[in-house]
Amino acid sequence: MPTTRMPGVRYRGLTARDLALIAVFAALIAVLSVSGQIAVPLSPVPITLQTLGIMLAPALLGWKRGALAVAVFLALGLAGLPLFAGGVGGLAVLAGPSAGFIVSWIPAALVIGLLTDLLTRGGRYRFWAGLGVNIVGGILVVYAVGVPWMGVAMGDGLLGLFTAMAVYLPGDLAKAVAAALIAAAVYRAYPVPPAGRPVIEEDAAATGEDA
Repeated sequence: MPTTRMPGVRYRGLTARDLALIAVFAALIAVLSVSGQIAVPLSPVPITLQTLGIMLAPALLGWKRGALAVAVFLALGLAGLPLFAGGVGGLAVLAGPSAGFIVSWIPAALVIGLLTDLLTRGGRYRFWAGLGVNIVGGILVVYAVGVPWMGVAMGDGLLGLFTAMAVYLPGDLAKAVAAALIAAAVYRAYPVPPAGRPVIEEDAAATGEDA
């Protein structure tokens, strides 16, 4: 969904359409989280499609709506709904080995959204650039927080870090590729305006002068 910005126009707040998109993508992340979980030997954190949703939301909606969709999903999970890996929910997950991954999702969404907004200013989404953005935000940012946290929680140290990267990295790279392919296809097919209500800068300036 490219955010087609017009010259001289600023976007403020959120519209009803924005709120609907945020809700839809929060639900999408939830569906991806609870479907197709794969247990990992010697690790309490199963492989899921959660990261695909974390990449897709900001890639398609931009940083503001994407990060809010992730935040809504996190709020529902922390409130007790069994939406996190392993079918768990509630604040107790923040004391577990997967807490670092959970904490990293909003920063990851912000990074992917901001970089994608820069990438698509010309109105196009390029697959290879989008893949690079997904790797930076959806893998490097997530791993930078989640993997050390899991290593400390499990008491495995460096061995745990390398084991986790070896186990999870191939699947996360595949999800980064899938997210970039989906985003490229959607950008070509269905342009969506940026988040917020459009305000013409010239009119806003004139209103301020008249006041």
